[in-house]
Amino acid sequence: MPARRFDPNRVLLARREGGFKQTDVASHVGVSGARVSAWETGRSVPDPEKLPRLAEALNRDLDDLFPRDGRPDLADLRADAGYTQAATKELTGTSTAGPVAAAENAQRRLAEEYEPKLAEAYGVSVEALRRAQDRSFGIDVPEPGEAVPGAEGQEPRLRGEEMLPETLAEKITYLLERLPIPPSDAQLAALGNDRTGREVLTEDLVRDLRTGKVSSAQDDVLDALAEALDTTPLIWSQDADVQRIIGGTMLLRGQISAIAARGGEEKGLPADLLDFILHEVDKARSEAQGGPGRPALP
Repeated sequence: MPARRFDPNRVLLARREGGFKQTDVASHVGVSGARVSAWETGRSVPDPEKLPRLAEALNRDLDDLFPRDGRPDLADLRADAGYTQAATKELTGTSTAGPVAAAENAQRRLAEEYEPKLAEAYGVSVEALRRAQDRSFGIDVPEPGEAVPGAEGQEPRLRGEEMLPETLAEKITYLLERLPIPPSDAQLAALGNDRTGREVLTEDLVRDLRTGKVSSAQDDVLDALAEALDTTPLIWSQDADVQRIIGGTMLLRGQISAIAARGGEEKGLPADLLDFILHEVDKARSEAQGGPGRPALP
């Protein structure tokens, strides 16, 4: 996500207009006067977590003095609250800042127990924290009530209906989150290369694709990634019909898994009907791939 924009000239002008000395600003922010001078002359840039205190020292609104184009991710929320990453271990009650660092770097999502603690410290709701976390994982979800270009005319989603991924990064994250133990980027690369017999994936490439730093890739790379994630390469397609089939498969398989997990309790489906549904889902997927589907039970 975009960091806040720092303009040394605006800082210098704000300080002079407010009649503040460099030493006054430095004392409020917790740095030396020489450091403030370096910021104002563009010789250095303050760490993101110092910007709130700097805006406060200059009696200016944070968003006005240091605007940000885009929606905040986890690191942005932390910085806006004035915390270093290292300081978050005190917020989560852990021995290291590992949980927050992993989430900010799109390696592992926060455990639910940390969410209310961090949300309170950052001055946001748990829901806002989760949206920021999605952005850290490459899913740029809008804020509630925010107008989204191209969204006019779309049918509202039913309660409980899962939002299906659209971008390559979103799809990778979607698939990883449904694994019992998500593999690391290095493990994904090794698995994809092994299953395809080609050395096309690297840890860095997988990380860049997963986080959205790289938004597209060659077919051989996508094929290897699909193999590593045990899915069809069709999932990467942008074709509307293919996406409809894959999306329906994702939703229906999720619903069927929930039914199976209930062990045939009330509201479950009979085995023959369940197999018929699975057959139709696989048939739709197979038609998109151009091959035969699995046979249904007699």
